[in-house]
Amino acid sequence: MTEDSAPQSNAPQVGVGPWTGPWPVSEHFDPELLADGDRRNVVDKYRYWKLDAIIADLDASRHEFHVGVENWQHDLNIGSVVRTANAFNAAAVHIVGRRRWNRRGAMVTDRYQHIIHHPSIDDLLQWCTDNSVPLIGIDNFPDSVPLETYDLPRNSLLLFGQEGPGLSEEAHEASTAVLSIAQYGSTRSMNAAAAAAITMHSWIRRHIYDQPVG
Repeated sequence: MTEDSAPQSNAPQVGVGPWTGPWPVSEHFDPELLADGDRRNVVDKYRYWKLDAIIADLDASRHEFHVGVENWQHDLNIGSVVRTANAFNAAAVHIVGRRRWNRRGAMVTDRYQHIIHHPSIDDLLQWCTDNSVPLIGIDNFPDSVPLETYDLPRNSLLLFGQEGPGLSEEAHEASTAVLSIAQYGSTRSMNAAAAAAITMHSWIRRHIYDQPVG
């Protein structure tokens, strides 16, 4: 069931019901939501707001980092990466490879998140060059350096590979640096959605909370 579907009779109510009392006077409020209630998965600040108004407000405070995901095999992790990018208010999510991607894990957050498609790594790299954004790959390669000790650039594009094969060799070669995430268990890797969440939060700690690395 999507967030916009009507809940089952025995399911808990999500969001808020119709507005009670005099309606607020502001252009960012949606008359239909005020009348019918707002059951979307949004923070309380954005209850009853129009979609365009929410996007405009997010645009005013988006962070400088971008997130990229390779999509050669219709990876199911992409939706979760988009949802996390929205949670951390990333500048944009870049889908590299196939234009169509599995949106189920995004939980409709792609409506609020800028999505940019690149047919190839070369196209992504050209975008990074044109916009002066360093391309930072995330994967476990022999030449990877620890994310935990690397000073993530404030303006950067964090690129993740697919579940299984990881970053393509083209992406590896195109990256300014490739970072690995410290692991201490028996598995050799974690899924792209988990790696993306850890890396985005590392950027937040470094640049929003000003936590030094190392």
